[in-house]
Amino acid sequence: MLDIGFSELLLIAGIGLVVLGPQRLPVVTRTVGTLLGRAQKYVSDVKNDIQRQMELEELRKVKDTVTNLGETIASEASKFESEANAVASNVSSSFESDRDFQSVYDQRAGLYIGAPSRSWAQEQADNRLRDRLRARLRKRYLVKRPKD
Repeated sequence: MLDIGFSELLLIAGIGLVVLGPQRLPVVTRTVGTLLGRAQKYVSDVKNDIQRQMELEELRKVKDTVTNLGETIASEASKFESEANAVASNVSSSFESDRDFQSVYDQRAGLYIGAPSRSWAQEQADNRLRDRLRARLRKRYLVKRPKD
């Protein structure tokens, strides 16, 4: 800021003492100190505002790049989806001619549509078997082994 040394401050204080007198000098120095403090606070506030604006601009640039990247990903995904649909329609049209060899599969239930439905007893037996296998796997893989 200003390169004022200690000797220059003493010279200014001496001139101020002679010009203002010993009674007014402390009041003037306090007033000058508060004004300088307010000026420093104002300058730091302006610096902080400028810094925030610069960070905001950087964030906007990052947001724009991420938005553009998202749009390109979405467009590529839609292209891929359209190509997959085209391939699926080609495959389904080729299998429609060979309907005798095609097995119809229900995606939701995971069962063949032509198969008879399972009974409650069969479902319960499968559930018991699944629970026993899970318990065995838990017992096998969760046992603490001694360290070598």
